[in-house]
Amino acid sequence: MEMEYQHILEGILAFVLGFVLFSIFRAKKRTKIDVHRKKTSINNTRENGMWRPEVGGTTTDVIVVGAGVAGSALAYTLAKEGRRVHVIERDLNEPDRIVGELLQPGGYLKLIELGLEDCVNEIDAQRVSGYALYKDGKSTKLPYPLQSFSSDVAGRSFHNGRFIQRMREKAASLSNVRLEQGTVTSLIEERGIIKGVVYKSKTGQELTVSAPLTIVCDGCFSNLRRSLCHPKVDVPSCFVGLILENCEIPFANHGHVVLADPSPILFYQISSTEIRCLVDIPGQKVPSVSNGEMAHYLKTMVAPQVPRELYDAFLRAIEKGNIRTMPNRSMPASPYSTPGALLIGDAFNMRHPLTGGGMTVALSDIVVLRDLLRPLDDLNDSASLCKYLESFYTLRKPVASTINTLAGALYKVFSASPDPARKEMRQACFDYLSLGGVFTNGPISLLSGLNPRPLILVLHFFAVAIYGVGRLFLPFPSPYRVWIGARLISGASGIIFPIIKAEGVRQMFFPATVPAYYRAPPVHKQL
Repeated sequence: MEMEYQHILEGILAFVLGFVLFSIFRAKKRTKIDVHRKKTSINNTRENGMWRPEVGGTTTDVIVVGAGVAGSALAYTLAKEGRRVHVIERDLNEPDRIVGELLQPGGYLKLIELGLEDCVNEIDAQRVSGYALYKDGKSTKLPYPLQSFSSDVAGRSFHNGRFIQRMREKAASLSNVRLEQGTVTSLIEERGIIKGVVYKSKTGQELTVSAPLTIVCDGCFSNLRRSLCHPKVDVPSCFVGLILENCEIPFANHGHVVLADPSPILFYQISSTEIRCLVDIPGQKVPSVSNGEMAHYLKTMVAPQVPRELYDAFLRAIEKGNIRTMPNRSMPASPYSTPGALLIGDAFNMRHPLTGGGMTVALSDIVVLRDLLRPLDDLNDSASLCKYLESFYTLRKPVASTINTLAGALYKVFSASPDPARKEMRQACFDYLSLGGVFTNGPISLLSGLNPRPLILVLHFFAVAIYGVGRLFLPFPSPYRVWIGARLISGASGIIFPIIKAEGVRQMFFPATVPAYYRAPPVHKQL
């Protein structure tokens, strides 16, 4: 019977493949344009961080606000293209965060494409080859489908601060990057055009800097995003972070996800001696750390659900007391088209961190933006540049929206619920992923960022729902089981369709129908 289901789902995959091929055919025109851009831009750029000729009397081509993962990678990338980049970061000390510690293989491929892959070296980063999924005492391994890639390609997990410092060092090593500590307080706007920023230096002096293009990537707590987008920030849950020491993770080189009650628990190595534990707590309020409520909650509610190999280390971490909390934010990308300015990174778009897709989206966005800016020597025509860069928001959508939608949907499916239909969906998801073959590789290729295609995401999501309904109908479809099956399909639709709607159906599934998709670079008029 299981084989019959596999054959049916493989037939569905073949049907959807036709749609994917049609989309690829529709995208050929765009591909030709991109290839033409790359060919014509070779002579317009300078390699190894050399300056472009000064245009318009300015000494800076691009201002980058923020030097986190996105800002540092962007500064290095644009400088390698010959741009003069001024980076302003609030605090250049090594960050200490409990998220941004796992880079999916798709994100690592983008690092390679940007020439930044060595930033995971010399920080005790750990190779990640897949996931281990736990539910009700059972476990299953979900390896990344890496057979067609070189041996170096895999996920990486590390201390976020160490990775960022390496990225900053890499960017600052280029002569046309100025990395400065300061706090940007506002954007300089003249007649609707962003001309630069006002910032306070490390010594408290208020300064201004001007450039044809300002790119804001100051993170999830951005105080500038309201000037450049419609921020609709949601906080579905909070993470409680611990570090486990002197223990071995059950499945080496794998991230571990426990489908716990009320929501998932994550474990992954961030160094050769440390394991990061993230306990998800739904809602915006968490037990108090200071008065001991959090320690009590972790010992009584969470510890019994932790894999036995990690149980003792988990209790020791609680006793040690270094318990950190952080709200998990999600925010669809909803930008204003603002001449002279652009948003990128968590300041622009966020998703639940359960799937570790944030850095992959940011690095993918940087590749798209680099390719769009590559043909341009002159960024001073703000109106034309703004119209041209509208294509950025369309070109990024398929990859970013797939990762965003998967994160939001998977968090809801993996969270416990008293609803019988939701319980069936959760169990069906665990069992579907355990089937192996296309049923494992397909979803994991989406999760890893190796194959972020919206149609494949929707196919597998509803294949899980159909698989759950089929299980309910065996051995006999009683009226109650039929009712639960109908609610399961309805519940699955209620999970994924609102997320897709927020991301934008047309941009996500049919980007080639959006006029901005084919927008050509502005032609610089010679005097």
